[in-house]
Amino acid sequence: MEEFISVKNECVTTTIIEHSKFICYLKNVENEEDAKEYLKAIRKEHSLATHCCYAYIADEKGFIQKFSDDGEPQGTAGMPILEAIKNNNLVKVIAIVVRYFGGIKLGAGGLVRAYTNSTVSAIKNAQILNYSLAKKLSLNCLYENYSKILSLFESEGVVILNTDFSENVEMEFLVKSKQIDSFNYKLSESFSGQILAIEKEEIFYPFKK
Repeated sequence: MEEFISVKNECVTTTIIEHSKFICYLKNVENEEDAKEYLKAIRKEHSLATHCCYAYIADEKGFIQKFSDDGEPQGTAGMPILEAIKNNNLVKVIAIVVRYFGGIKLGAGGLVRAYTNSTVSAIKNAQILNYSLAKKLSLNCLYENYSKILSLFESEGVVILNTDFSENVEMEFLVKSKQIDSFNYKLSESFSGQILAIEKEEIFYPFKK
């Protein structure tokens, strides 16, 4: 797994259907514990709500999944929320739909549509990011080479994390893991092997397209 799609931060949307209020909370999560903590916080905030249904996919491979109807008829809330997440290819995300009953029953079909549409609305309003597996690297260069380094970084889609201007220029940056061999080759070619990058850990990072 070198890439996945998730949301940035938190997105909240409200939908009114037959006087019932459906509030969807959509948020990126790092793991299942993170998802459970967020769910706990939303439940506390909406302790008087009729239902607090949810679904999450807590890992980048899509193996850690869970959903709940929270008292709604079986299959009318949690699964539709999960399917909305899957249909948009999102992972490492939780969607919680809080319902305040408005006095009119929607029926099974109506509930499925309501929870689906509420989740889809939040997804449409969220900022979607493409995360790629990336290698963190560092290098040290002379000031006279700095502008050429920046030009190479721009052409390779490199993300600069830190730059320290001291005796020399020290830089920490990210390169997509699948491009690391190509990047190292171009770096070596550009500076005749005099500047080499030191490879560090791998992380997932939301690169711009």
